[in-house]
Amino acid sequence: MTPTSTRTRFFEPDALRFLRDLARHNDRVWFQENKARYESSIQGPALRFIEAAAPRLARLSPHLTADARPFGGSLSRIYRDTRFSKDKSPYKTHLGIHFSHDQATKDENLPGVFFHIAPGESMIATGIWHPTPPALTKIRDAIVAAPADWARAVGKGITIDGESFVKVPSGYPADHPYAVDLRRKDFYASLPVEDAVVSGPDLLTRFEATCRRLDPLNVFLAGALKIPW
Repeated sequence: MTPTSTRTRFFEPDALRFLRDLARHNDRVWFQENKARYESSIQGPALRFIEAAAPRLARLSPHLTADARPFGGSLSRIYRDTRFSKDKSPYKTHLGIHFSHDQATKDENLPGVFFHIAPGESMIATGIWHPTPPALTKIRDAIVAAPADWARAVGKGITIDGESFVKVPSGYPADHPYAVDLRRKDFYASLPVEDAVVSGPDLLTRFEATCRRLDPLNVFLAGALKIPW
């Protein structure tokens, strides 16, 4: 395979236009009429991006999975699961690409990388969304045991997002310097990606640089969970 150039355009401007159009016409008739456009502007470029990102992610961790299959791999389905939702819109209006840890399962999320593409809302994220209760305990214990390591992991300008409990869980000091983090249910951080970057020739370089900036969070979480990184 020919190596991907540092400056390679993956998504044309029509990718974001397609997502805007889909938000206005979120129904099966419109999608079927525009399926070829979805495949050429969204699915195909996304798979090429996943393939190109693989060696760059391997520099951060050989345990990150970049699977460029059109179905069942790193590219999230465009179809929404509406079984338990009041919103019956059949399609997602964003593009989701997930690079999961190779030990992650459907029942346990582990540190990974997620690329969310949506007009005006694109972002790159790392960390864990909804870790299991045992994993939460391990992460909290690691923060208490090594607060300086946690401080370096979140670093300057990195904000942890997600849901939190109202109070610090029992067994942990309520006045701990990182009490706000001990209350967390999620441990992930993200940085925005401008529309011009998504459809520009420097997306891959920006992606790698952002992942590298956010990587200390994944390193800390992997260490807390005693999994390889």
